[in-house]
Amino acid sequence: MIKTVYPLILASGSARRRELLSLIAPDYTVDVSDVDESCKGTPEEMVRELSRRKAGAVKPEHARALILGADTLVFCDEVLGKPHSTEEAAKMLRELSGKWHEVYTGVTLIDTNSGKTDTRCEMTRVHFRELSDVEILEYIATGEPMDKAGAYAIQGAGDAFIDRIEGSYSNVVGLPLAVVTKMLRPYTLEGMHAEL
Repeated sequence: MIKTVYPLILASGSARRRELLSLIAPDYTVDVSDVDESCKGTPEEMVRELSRRKAGAVKPEHARALILGADTLVFCDEVLGKPHSTEEAAKMLRELSGKWHEVYTGVTLIDTNSGKTDTRCEMTRVHFRELSDVEILEYIATGEPMDKAGAYAIQGAGDAFIDRIEGSYSNVVGLPLAVVTKMLRPYTLEGMHAEL
């Protein structure tokens, strides 16, 4: 478990990110950032930029704190965000069927004490087995795909569609824990002593 020397603030309203962060650093608070998520660039550039925006949006409210922002997207020939309708969810799932796709998460940690900003990106490759139209429609009827990038949740019923994964599982859920652990380590008592 990680105990940081400054208060840790998660700039995200995602229940999945809260659950994941609790596994490695249970002592944190949430301050949901409201930012413009329109962004252009490569998938890596987009998630890096959006994670910086999310962390930066709550920075003015927290002196002597660590602010963690994150953004996740799915890429399969094009960026697949959260579906706006059941028809769009079905289209995304058909696109993913029988193919590899990439999941990118950008993570930004701002130390408001020093002003230092650390932004990183993790990418995981995920392969879907072939899906039938009936499976797709039954899955959409559960409601699970509607607030998920790429219209599926690896930590939910969507896991049944995945036959291979290369990289971090937690990254696909929305927060790459190995990366976040490395970012937070310098801000623990142990990490501070190591630098002296």
